[in-house]
Amino acid sequence: MSIRFFKHLYFRLPTAIKLLLTIFILMTFFGTMIHLFEPNQFPTIFDGIWWAFVTGATVGYGDYVPLTSTGRIIAILLILTGGGLIAFYITSLSTATVKHEQDLECGRLPFKGKNHFIFIGWNERTKQLIHIASKNHPSTRIVLIDRTLRHLTFQEYPVHFINGDASEDTILEKANIKYADRVLITSELNKNERQADNYTILATIAIRGNNKQIPIVAEILSKIQIENALRAGATTIIRSNEFMSGLFFHELNHSKTATPFEDVIQLLIQQQFTHVQLPSELKGKTFLHISNHLLQQGYLILGFIRDEKYLVHPKADQTLSENDILISLTRW
Repeated sequence: MSIRFFKHLYFRLPTAIKLLLTIFILMTFFGTMIHLFEPNQFPTIFDGIWWAFVTGATVGYGDYVPLTSTGRIIAILLILTGGGLIAFYITSLSTATVKHEQDLECGRLPFKGKNHFIFIGWNERTKQLIHIASKNHPSTRIVLIDRTLRHLTFQEYPVHFINGDASEDTILEKANIKYADRVLITSELNKNERQADNYTILATIAIRGNNKQIPIVAEILSKIQIENALRAGATTIIRSNEFMSGLFFHELNHSKTATPFEDVIQLLIQQQFTHVQLPSELKGKTFLHISNHLLQQGYLILGFIRDEKYLVHPKADQTLSENDILISLTRW
């Protein structure tokens, strides 16, 4: 029963491990044999094993040499078997390494890490986002899921690529969705808006089904699909069309000395928007007083939210009430 068990265990091992184990067994056998037949030339079993490895690897240091005919026959058998086995092991190891690299670049390998970001969709926005995220959070690992991309090297973009449909559970499991920190779904620009939003919503449902708590940031192109995305489980909706339309309008009407587009880009890269509940001790204070007070703590107050209405850059003497939420900027 024990022999059958070890045989079953042996054949379940990876090829490289099986070969290495076989080499150790074979070298131990030949090392023991040469020690038994030539104890004067090979005083210990370890000396015999050392000779077997050196001979089998065709290194041939010459520090131990069999002198008898029996010893030399053992050496011939070792060269014929052990040398080929070691060469085959090195070749197999090299082949496995190359195959692993190819599988990684083609998105066939699962991700084993935790607390990572998952980006869904490959486009220019995702490329820029990877660059920004790597710069601001270099220790955070990123997993990219895309069904159209066929090849991506780690040298080009420092991400773990998985090829597949993000609405399928098997693909999400390969991305280790249960242990991810957050997910971003970008729209497929090669589809029309309705098709792109439908895929985003479907992927959101699949993600939420695999992880009930994970924050999901979803890009939605059609305004009428926002509620559907929220019902599907999206935490944050990125309305890229509305954002770009507002930016275009600002660009068309700004003064010649301003650069709205560049200003917004730099603001988003270098600063982080935060919502802060108004501290109780600042209740009834003016906006100017609150701004000066919180500026010393690293918060740049832009305005506040009251009854779900945004009041940006209010008057300095505007007083704030208990339920107001401050809109601030902080450094990354």
